[in-house]
Amino acid sequence: MREASFEFLKALVQAPSPSGYEQPAQRVFRAYIEQYSQVATDVMGNVFGLIQGEGERRPRVMLVGHSDEIGLQVRYIDDNGFLYFGAIGGVDSQITQGQRVQVHGAKGSVNGVIGKKPIHLIEAKDRDNVVKLDAQYIDIGAGNKKEAEELVRVGDPVTIAVGLDRLAGDRVVSRGFDDKAGSFVVAEVLRRVAALEKPLAVDLYGVSSVQEEVGLRGGTTSSYSVNPDIGICVEVDFATDQPDVDKKLQGDVGIGKGPILPRGANINPALFDLLSHSAVEEGIPVQYTGVPRATGTDANVMQISRNGVATALVKIPLRYMHTPVELLSLQDLENAVSLIVAALTRISDKEVFVPA
Repeated sequence: MREASFEFLKALVQAPSPSGYEQPAQRVFRAYIEQYSQVATDVMGNVFGLIQGEGERRPRVMLVGHSDEIGLQVRYIDDNGFLYFGAIGGVDSQITQGQRVQVHGAKGSVNGVIGKKPIHLIEAKDRDNVVKLDAQYIDIGAGNKKEAEELVRVGDPVTIAVGLDRLAGDRVVSRGFDDKAGSFVVAEVLRRVAALEKPLAVDLYGVSSVQEEVGLRGGTTSSYSVNPDIGICVEVDFATDQPDVDKKLQGDVGIGKGPILPRGANINPALFDLLSHSAVEEGIPVQYTGVPRATGTDANVMQISRNGVATALVKIPLRYMHTPVELLSLQDLENAVSLIVAALTRISDKEVFVPA
C-alpha cells in the first residue's frame, strides 16, 4: 500500500466516530476525496463524492461504506465524579472493563479508564460473572461531580483509546475497522477512477454513510438521495481462520485471501457475476459466502430504496469484530479496490442487471 493511502487509513480509524458523532472521521474522508471528486455533505452527515462519466444514458452507480463505529455515551455523572454510560451499537460488556477510553467533549478529548473491582475483592462465586454495562463506570480522575462537569457533559461520546498498529506481514489492528475499512475502500476507488485515462461510462457516487450501527440510517437516506441504478456496499465480514469460530456456520473465510463476494437474496445475480468474472479476468483473489437472508448492511436498505437497486456486497475479512483489536490484511483492502475499479470499467448499461 502506498504511504499516503496508509496514512489516510490511519487518520480515518483514529478519528472518533461513534454513531451520531461521525464528523471527525467524515472530515478526514472529505478532505481526502475532494482531491479527486466533487464533494457534498447532507443533513445526516453522509459525505458524497461524485465523478461524472461519459455517455448519454449513464447509469448511476453508488459505492458506500459506513464511517460510524460502535462506542459509548455518557448518561449520568454521580456525586463522586464517576461517569455512567450506555452503548452505541453492539458493545461487548465482557471486554470494556479495564480499558482506557477517551471522552470526546466540547473542550476536547478527556482521558479516562473504565474501572474494575480488583479480583482480590471479588468473591470466588462471582468471578466468572460479566458485569453489565449499566453497572460499569468511567473514572476521569475528577474528585467530584462539579470537577467532572467542567470537563464532560451528559451525551458526550466515548471511544476506546487505541489506534492503528502494524502486526507481522501486512496485518494491521485497530478499533473501528468496522466499517472505516469500507469508507477507505470507497475513497481509494474514487482516487483510482479519477486517474483512469478513459472516463467511466457511469456516474460514480462514492458515499461514506453514517449511523449504520444503529439501524442503517445513513445508508437509507443516501440511497434515496442518489437514487442509484446499481449499488455496491463495502463492508467487513467475519474471518473464520481463528480457533474459536465455526466454519460450518460462518463459511470458510481467511485473512489475506482476498475480498469476499456474498450470494443470496440481497445480491443481484448479474452484478455478482460481473464482480466474480472481473476478479477472474484480472487475477484478483476473492472468496465466496452464502447469506440466506437480508444482510445487516447498507446493501439491505440500498436494494429496496425507491423502486429497487441492483445491489452487491464486497466484504473485507476481519477478525475480532466489535472489539478494540479488529484485525485485517492491507492486501485485502487493496484487492477490494482493484476489484471494484475493474467492475466499474465493465458497466455501461443498467438494463443488463434486470433479471431475465
